[in-house]
Amino acid sequence: MVAPRLAVTMGDPAGIGPEIIAKACARLSPRLAAGEFSLLILGSVAALRTAEALCGTPPIPQTDDPAQPFAHAILEAGPERAPIEPGIMQAEGGRLAYLAIEKAVRLAQDGTVAGIVTAPLNKEALNLAGYTYAGHTDMLADLTAARDSVMMLAHGAFRVSHVSTHVPLSEVPSRLTPERLRRVIDLTAQALRALGIPHPRIAVAALNPHAGEGGIFGREDIDVTAPLVATYEGSDVTVIGPVPGDTVFVKLRGRSYDAVVAMYHDQGHVPVKLLGFDIDPETGAWRALSGVNVTLGLPIIRTSVDHGTAFDIAGRGIANEDSLIEAIDFALNLAGRRDG
Repeated sequence: MVAPRLAVTMGDPAGIGPEIIAKACARLSPRLAAGEFSLLILGSVAALRTAEALCGTPPIPQTDDPAQPFAHAILEAGPERAPIEPGIMQAEGGRLAYLAIEKAVRLAQDGTVAGIVTAPLNKEALNLAGYTYAGHTDMLADLTAARDSVMMLAHGAFRVSHVSTHVPLSEVPSRLTPERLRRVIDLTAQALRALGIPHPRIAVAALNPHAGEGGIFGREDIDVTAPLVATYEGSDVTVIGPVPGDTVFVKLRGRSYDAVVAMYHDQGHVPVKLLGFDIDPETGAWRALSGVNVTLGLPIIRTSVDHGTAFDIAGRGIANEDSLIEAIDFALNLAGRRDG
């Protein structure tokens, strides 16, 4: 069996992407040397060299041929038009982030890599560069001609998919349709099976307080969610809901479910990030963040770190690589099961 190769995109090179890549590759070097898998970094070579010097990690070899044998290597995303300074948001960072993703998608589509793992980009820099996307998910859907993709966040066995993400809260009720909810449930079940769970248990979070309280607080849970959930009765997927949002994640943490379908961005993101952040009790500052962002419904495998570019700490050598390593392992798991 050929060891899988993953593309790792640097994201915005002015953020912490170069640092966490340098650190992750150093930590993963025994596994890479053993041939368990290989990594192709796509991004700014100059930014990576700066990060390697800052973090004291071995230099990652540069390549011009993504198909050649190597344990890990970096492929230039594109010619740099302006110098990148860590921590400074600029259009050039957004442009290079886009070029890395575009190249990674092509490599995944032609089978050169088994999947894509993305370091964070900055939406404002991306838009300054002329790419009007809300983030990675929209960009990947466009580049792969996919429709109705779904965001799943995972922190160990704590998995949350989303009916809607980057939309105003006022638009969320209109995004809850039977078609969209079924799509999210089905893709979530498919992902859980890929992770080795043959009969998934999925809870659907209520949109309104107390699932609408008999219609007093809204009828979406009664008119849309409950009838759709009922259609799964007797299938190989156990779907429960609507479950009030103030208890559903406690039950997920207690392993009553394998995943939760959240209705909107903050409903799903807050519990995952609350578990994922490691906070220094003395200073109150976060020391590390674990968790993985997975895009479901694409024709390719894509996982990501569950944090942003962190311009405020970029260039200081203190960024934590745990989430990137988790995202790599998650992608390897999905790639291995897809191949098998």
